[in-house]
Amino acid sequence: MTHLRLNLAASAVLCVLCLANFPSFSGALVQSPSAQTAPDNSAQNKDQGLTADNQADAKGDRLTTANIRKAIVADKDLSTYAHNVKIITVNGAVTLKGPVTSQEEKEKVATDAASVVSADKITNHLTVKQ
Repeated sequence: MTHLRLNLAASAVLCVLCLANFPSFSGALVQSPSAQTAPDNSAQNKDQGLTADNQADAKGDRLTTANIRKAIVADKDLSTYAHNVKIITVNGAVTLKGPVTSQEEKEKVATDAASVVSADKITNHLTVKQ
């Protein structure tokens, strides 16, 4: 009888130790739902300026964005980063955002965009990737 109790106690300890090694189980046992907080990046994202969501739905703005994208992608000297920059056109004003590999590439992307719209309508927020 003592042997049976000892086996039962050892099995219970083993089960608890095994469950402690699984984060999904141990986290559910340790943390209460009220202790978990939802991620909130609103303070960091507050002053981000224009995003792709700000892209106007006006036909002229969409055509401008498409033509700039074609000019950038046609430039085979540019990196994949440069080919994937964000182009946001609102009321004819163009904003370029995203990483590029060098200062020369940043200038080349702006030049490609300037081949579609005048340079004074371009805001260059491209960053050189370190």
